[in-house]
Amino acid sequence: MARRVELRHLSVRYGALTAVQDVSMTIEPRTVTAFIGPSGCGKSTMLRAMNRTLELIPGSRVEGRVFIDGTAIHGSAVDPVRVRRVVGMVHQQPRPFPTMSIRDNVLAGVRLAGRRIGRGEADALVESCLRSTNLWEELSRRLDEPATSLSGGQQRRLCIARAVAVEPEVLLLDEPCSALDPLSTLTIEELIGRLREDRTVVVVTHNMQQAARISERTAFFSTDGPGTPGRLVEYDDTATVFSNPRHQQTEDYITGRF
Repeated sequence: MARRVELRHLSVRYGALTAVQDVSMTIEPRTVTAFIGPSGCGKSTMLRAMNRTLELIPGSRVEGRVFIDGTAIHGSAVDPVRVRRVVGMVHQQPRPFPTMSIRDNVLAGVRLAGRRIGRGEADALVESCLRSTNLWEELSRRLDEPATSLSGGQQRRLCIARAVAVEPEVLLLDEPCSALDPLSTLTIEELIGRLREDRTVVVVTHNMQQAARISERTAFFSTDGPGTPGRLVEYDDTATVFSNPRHQQTEDYITGRF
């Protein structure tokens, strides 16, 4: 079941540095939301705050609230591991586990979660996840090979398959098509369209055309200059943001005058 994500006055600090300040927004279930904006405005930081991997960075601090279907996810009483099962994330650089086979990479998250499954169920899960990422036909005879033997685009999709295996209801993708060729990019964009059918998907991208193609909603983040916090400038339906933005700063960025 896809979940609604709500951010309320969310700020993130690294020591004395404020990376993102006072962001409030609601991300609806079964939608693709694109985060766009210049480098350094806090887009990836927002994703890490939403699945509680940010706290793994020494000196980081989250202020404000993040709710998943009305339940706050921060606080000492909330298990961050359980949060990460509901809110999965795939980072910009694909990171398949180098000592594991393709098959074991898909199953890694399930096993780390302590879920016991038999051989037959494991085989079915591997096939299902690889089919969902359009990898099964390419890799079905290579499951015992090292994951590092795959191309960059295949490694990216394998990491998405690994994330999908634990059945997250919110999936965060940080630059999923970075440095990929057009064919691999198209494959992942089609995959994102399928993932949104039963998940809430948030994608960070620097590609304006991609944001316009794949998302229903777009959030534009920016800063007021070097050393200033990232902030949410505009958040609306993607068609509105790209055709009739409310803020001049949004228009300047989209049209390349930023």
